[in-house]
Amino acid sequence: QLQASGGGLVQPGGSLRLSCAAPEGTFSVRRYTTGWFRQAPGKEREFVAAISRSTRYGDSVKGRFTIFRDSAKNEVSLQMNSLGPEDTAVYYCAGSRINYVRSALNDPQKYDYWGQGTQVTVSS
Repeated sequence: QLQASGGGLVQPGGSLRLSCAAPEGTFSVRRYTTGWFRQAPGKEREFVAAISRSTRYGDSVKGRFTIFRDSAKNEVSLQMNSLGPEDTAVYYCAGSRINYVRSALNDPQKYDYWGQGTQVTVSS
């Protein structure tokens, strides 16, 4: 139900914007919780950012990434700036029909819907 897009190859210091979309009538990113997680090879899944009635960011991306809704398109986007090799991973968007409080947004167990992932590679 969720489709992640926008990944690619970018040089260190560059920017990318990821989008998480849902077909109309399936999941409303305008109303519910949407989050981004990432997983690098050989590493645990890591919380990146999420939005419900508030937003929350993982410590490693604070100040560099911004999550926001595009209500007209029923999408949630993740603007990623100042990318470094440590940001290389498969990025997954996830959703829940519950508007969780900020403290719960980083828990992957709270999410019921997951996209297929989009690869982000930061390399020169």
